[in-house]
Amino acid sequence: MTQDRIPLAALEHGTPFADRHVGPRPAELARILDVIGVGSLEELAQHAVPSSIHERDLVLDLPAPATETEALAELRELASQNRPMTQMIGLGYYDTVTPGVILRNVLESPAWYTAYTPYQPEISQGRLEALLNFQTMVGDLTGLPVANASMLDESTAAAEAMTLVRRAGKSKSNKFVIDADTLPQTLAVIETRAEPLGIEIVVADLSQGIEGLGLGGDFFGVLLSYPGASGVVRDQKALVEEIHAAGAQAVVVADLLALTLLRAPGEIGADVVVGTTQRFGVPIGFGGPHAGYMAVRSGLERQLPGRLVGVSVDSDGSLAYRLALQTREQHIRREKATSNICTAQVLLAVIASMYAVYHGPEGLRGIATRVHRMATVLATGLCEAGLDVVHGEFFDTVEVRVEGRAAEVVAKAREAGINLRLVDSDIVAIACDEKTTRAHIIAVWEAFGVTKADVDAIDADTADGIPADLRRTSDYLTHPVFHAHRSETALLRYLRALSDKDVALDRSMIPLGSCTMKLNATAEMESITWPEFSTLHPFAPVEDARGMLKIVSDLEAWLAEVTGYDAVSLQPNAGSQGEFAGLLAIRAYHRANGNADRDVCLIPSSAHGTNAASAVMAGMRVVVVKCDDKGNIDMGHLRTTVAEHADDLAAIMITYPSTHGVYEDTVREVCGLVHDAGGQVYVDGANLNALIGLARYGKFGSDVSHLNLHKTFCIPHGGGGPGVGPIGVKSHLAPFLPNHPLQPTAGPATGVGPISAAPWGSASILPISWAYVRMMGGDGLRRATLTAVAAANYVARRLDEHYPVLYTGEGGFVAHECILDLRPITKATGVTVDDVAKRLADYGLHAPTMSFPVAGTLMVEPTESEDLGEIDRFIDAMIAIKREIDRVGAGEWPVEDNPLRNAPHTAACVTTGEWNHPYTREEAVFPAGRSSTPKIWPPVRRIDGAKGDRNLVCSCPPLEAYSS
Repeated sequence: MTQDRIPLAALEHGTPFADRHVGPRPAELARILDVIGVGSLEELAQHAVPSSIHERDLVLDLPAPATETEALAELRELASQNRPMTQMIGLGYYDTVTPGVILRNVLESPAWYTAYTPYQPEISQGRLEALLNFQTMVGDLTGLPVANASMLDESTAAAEAMTLVRRAGKSKSNKFVIDADTLPQTLAVIETRAEPLGIEIVVADLSQGIEGLGLGGDFFGVLLSYPGASGVVRDQKALVEEIHAAGAQAVVVADLLALTLLRAPGEIGADVVVGTTQRFGVPIGFGGPHAGYMAVRSGLERQLPGRLVGVSVDSDGSLAYRLALQTREQHIRREKATSNICTAQVLLAVIASMYAVYHGPEGLRGIATRVHRMATVLATGLCEAGLDVVHGEFFDTVEVRVEGRAAEVVAKAREAGINLRLVDSDIVAIACDEKTTRAHIIAVWEAFGVTKADVDAIDADTADGIPADLRRTSDYLTHPVFHAHRSETALLRYLRALSDKDVALDRSMIPLGSCTMKLNATAEMESITWPEFSTLHPFAPVEDARGMLKIVSDLEAWLAEVTGYDAVSLQPNAGSQGEFAGLLAIRAYHRANGNADRDVCLIPSSAHGTNAASAVMAGMRVVVVKCDDKGNIDMGHLRTTVAEHADDLAAIMITYPSTHGVYEDTVREVCGLVHDAGGQVYVDGANLNALIGLARYGKFGSDVSHLNLHKTFCIPHGGGGPGVGPIGVKSHLAPFLPNHPLQPTAGPATGVGPISAAPWGSASILPISWAYVRMMGGDGLRRATLTAVAAANYVARRLDEHYPVLYTGEGGFVAHECILDLRPITKATGVTVDDVAKRLADYGLHAPTMSFPVAGTLMVEPTESEDLGEIDRFIDAMIAIKREIDRVGAGEWPVEDNPLRNAPHTAACVTTGEWNHPYTREEAVFPAGRSSTPKIWPPVRRIDGAKGDRNLVCSCPPLEAYSS
């Protein structure tokens, strides 16, 4: 008994977090290793990872792992270093109330935040419906017929709108005009996007129209703000007509809450409307994440960037939702895509859509009316005290001229706990929002020296700040969904009904290759809703955010350590934006060295589509490098291509481990070849989950990488966002990282400009990754990597005799994912990869990645977080499906009528009508038998994608459509 006594120190520390994060128990891991044919994880690493890059004795310089309790205590201490203030800065960020029912049942619910992009729509109907609500909401409020399923933020949405109207328009001009009364961060992001594309930005005061600018017709588009950055609201109808008369197109950046009171931009002829939905219940969060939006007029829907949810029918004719017009996107069109973005901000779009569902049109109008009334009372009180209110027509923002005293007023307001905006030495701006109270108004008056104003008396005499001819008269949010869920009970049940239609990590493993659907631990998620983080304004004085900025600096240092880079920027708010930022850094480096003619980017044929799309955005020419029969870069072709472009080679973009899930032996040689020719090496960090603790990009020849914190570092995918795509660089590229005009500390003075609207991107979710690293420590991260690699090799070994594994490295090992080749099966039996993917839903499983990076294949990534029982459940299902395929091949079941071709099967299809299929109802819906695993019932059958694209409907259908 004495010998087994556990020391107190061990008891105090408790169970290491790594034991909670990593799925397989010791006995299960032993089984996995036995099937693979190795004796330990370290032996696996020696076999799988090339010796040329493997850092066998690597000890990562990271803090010792904390327990969950300790990490949360540290985060509490960091949170206490922040200074929560009443934020009246505005500039696109406003305090808002997240209804508790939405906070608890969406933002804090793993049924919503652990889902992936709805590539399998039959088991994604819940979030697809929520996104359709979002699109309907945006379309109604903007007055345009088609809106997409979210953008990354308002500023990048505006930049995407610029390139959209350039693509879609007939003008040959390279000039894009921007109203001077535009948010400064939006202007800066657009300038960052425009320069590599050769677009000239013309910033001008458009209050008097276009004609006085002397441009003639030499511009392809104009961007207007409604309201402007100054808060002023102007009638833009005549200006839009003037723009159209010149053969150009009009982009309007609109405040969505203001549009409940203001005439819709679509009603005055806007071609594209963009903005943010942050005010719809999404916390400021130090700048993000928030769901941007984009809506377009008819005729531009095929030019939309990002995801678009459409309405179609399933094989029984029932209404169903799916992602529409995917041929526009980077994963198909690569360098010819409409944009490099993948998914955007789905979780935040769901929150915003449910905010509209909960409040309805009357509730939103009431909130907007309150915001506007607070602003008008504020302005009237200042006017009556003799102060100079700059604009008389506004929605929520009031500018006040106080000659030479602006800084003094802002300082007095800060003493009262309120942040105002210092426009210049003479002007202060005050933005009202959903949380503004009369106490705040009085405190602001006092900061200006106004002490005797009476709120109620002023309110009784205050005129509306919106001109009569700009007031909205058209209806919006008329669909029943925006009227049926006003009580908390009703919304709670609606949210539950939607989530029950989806498969997320709370119900099943999601073995999507290249997606890393690992655990998003509760302890990692807990702090993101704390007000000390969620109420920080990105443009407030940095002393208000000392704790948050310590998280930023810690995470930058830790990411640099695990990747071998010298500097990191956390600003890019998606992997696609990280790619763009990294390529801009390379471009700026070459230009700084007098090599502006270096503009060729080499990209392997196996690369993710974002790579090519990002290279084009960065002003580069894409040259494709072939892959050999083993899926590796064809070294002979690479040598030839590098030699051909020795004088104009800018970079090569590779993924490591490769997109084919293999540790390529030649990666050092690839880096050397490119460097010798004067180029830079960009390594896409999408597959970093197979490398941490084993090798580092910056140590084997890479110059820059983006990382996906929403893959490797546990930020949840949220059904298609948010994401964070920071970039790490070697020291020579550090001067060219992103920076920001409103926060000088957010990047180098020599940087390439802002990539995202906010200085630190999606800052409010950085504590998730901070907590993951803090609780895992260096050894825990290495263990996670090796377990992920072991799990993938276990899947490959067990399934290889049923579905050939397409690519392996030397010795027959894969990295953290494997590609199952179904093409021989399809050729022999007619059963397709689609059939197998849909059949997996009947087994209660989400399909692996289909037809990427090779058509007709499935790419499987089990991650380190799944235990052996769940991995075996997937494997057993795949083996059972192979037996079903064999019955089709043997002629026992017809090719067009079998459980694979008819999958997935709903409860309705097996319980109504006659059963005229050659397999039983039991075989249809309980193919693995009635097990202890709860049955997941797909809500719809296989969806007709082609019909949905031919008959594009991207807003909520009328009720009668559900019963037709």
